[in-house]
Amino acid sequence: MSSPDARPPATGPLHGVRVLDFGRYIAGPFCAALLGDVGAEVIRIERIDGGADRGITPLGPDDGDAGAMFVQIARNKRGMTLNPMKPRGRTITGQLIATADVVVANLPQMALQAMGLDAASVHAINPEVVLATTDTFGPGAWSDRLGFDGLGQVMSGAAHLSGPPDVPAKTYALWVDHLTGALSAFGVVTALLDRLSTGRGEHVQTALLHSALTVMSGSLAEQAIHQPNRVGTHNRSQTAGPADIVQTSDGWIIIQCVGDRLFDRLAGVVGHPEWSTDPRFGSDLARGEHRDELIPMIQAWCRPQTTDAVLEQFREAGVPSGPVLSPQQALDHEHVRSSPMIEPGRYGHITGIPLVTAPVRFGTQEPIAGPAPTLGADTDALLTELGYSASAIAELRRDRVV
Repeated sequence: MSSPDARPPATGPLHGVRVLDFGRYIAGPFCAALLGDVGAEVIRIERIDGGADRGITPLGPDDGDAGAMFVQIARNKRGMTLNPMKPRGRTITGQLIATADVVVANLPQMALQAMGLDAASVHAINPEVVLATTDTFGPGAWSDRLGFDGLGQVMSGAAHLSGPPDVPAKTYALWVDHLTGALSAFGVVTALLDRLSTGRGEHVQTALLHSALTVMSGSLAEQAIHQPNRVGTHNRSQTAGPADIVQTSDGWIIIQCVGDRLFDRLAGVVGHPEWSTDPRFGSDLARGEHRDELIPMIQAWCRPQTTDAVLEQFREAGVPSGPVLSPQQALDHEHVRSSPMIEPGRYGHITGIPLVTAPVRFGTQEPIAGPAPTLGADTDALLTELGYSASAIAELRRDRVV
């Protein structure tokens, strides 16, 4: 039975493009979600009993498959269950690939081959398909190892530089996964454009570690050339300043000054214009090196005042700053509430779920069109589109092919 809620956007730059999402967890599904945000028809294909990523951080005690991340990155998708490891499941996989423009699968190479989702198998069925695959490490000595977002963070140098000197710290936010999904979506769109002239589908490949190394490339270059052997300084920047999180009388704020002009503005606001001619603070690098002298003076000025008072003075002077918010405070913030970045969504009987809208917007873009599909919501409809009769679908269900 087709879900009345989970439907793709009716319009958008990728309207008419069909995407098969065999992804799991974040990188692959987020890539497919971004494509769906701009009009593609996205079909999430998962195990008969549901993917392992469905129920992570459940939103309700009676909704084991309604995980907080799943309802976000499965937005707009149709849902189908399928076992590609069975012969008839493999046949259905091939039939779906024949109708598709894009196949997304962040799976190990052995799993891709076993499911018939490797490049050779996919392009033998449909040479025009753009295949987007993601793994942890990409080509190299560790290419066969598995991993998640945290491995990218710790093996790129990011965690080493993020905590205090003696405690490496990865971030709570899964930025490696999401960045990799975004880069994969960029690769897919590029490959679709290339197909217009070549008539052939490309194999778009991304890796978590490669994405993390991209973000850390400046630090890697500095280390290779100058050998500074930096260690973590927690929230304090090492190459500019003041760039730190400091306390006010009722909370915390971040201040980020990069460049002499911004530093001059800050020095004037805090009543120390002479800092602009102090050789300790004469450049970004100098201010970074003397951060342990500079930041306590900034902290002393901020600490007696409220967050609103400090931020208003910095706003008037043009000094970049903002409050440190909890997730609830982020939802309640006046800018977030007044912007189109979040809209209320639903999953099953759960309503009021704050869904973050497409992070890339067009002037004519429609809002999120539908919630994540319940398990197998569109299986029957999709099989019917492939030409299967009701009795044939019932047989496939009985034999747990779908």
